Amino acid sequence: MPDLTRDRREMLARMTPVPDPETYHFCVTRDPDLAARVAPVALATFREAEGFTLVLTETEAARFGFDTGLPMTRIMLSVFSALDGVGLTAGVATALAEAGIPCNMIAAYHHDHVFVPREMAGHALALLRATQAAAR
Repeated sequence: MPDLTRDRREMLARMTPVPDPETYHFCVTRDPDLAARVAPVALATFREAEGFTLVLTETEAARFGFDTGLPMTRIMLSVFSALDGVGLTAGVATALAEAGIPCNMIAAYHHDHVFVPREMAGHALALLRATQAAAR
């Protein structure tokens, strides 16, 4: 296991954003049977009181009949940040928000993942790289 980073500035300096060429969609269903069928092909799932959120590729979202009106690009932050590290999400979200770019963050065990509207992905990637450089 690589060294985990907890310091905000160090996390931003080491985040190295990596774009995923796949297009994703945040999908939702209240049907637990549908959620169970879709879950094996989902990048991520989350259960809320209102239903099941499933992050699916465009192909899988269309195959299961979900809305594909908001295509998203995933940008993985390759830093190994500790689960109790403070400030990476805030730093990334703030940089994007100041440029008017919406983002959805998913923090997994090894990496954080930023989802932005596909048409804004190039600009978002450039801003994240600039944020990384400024933190160095």
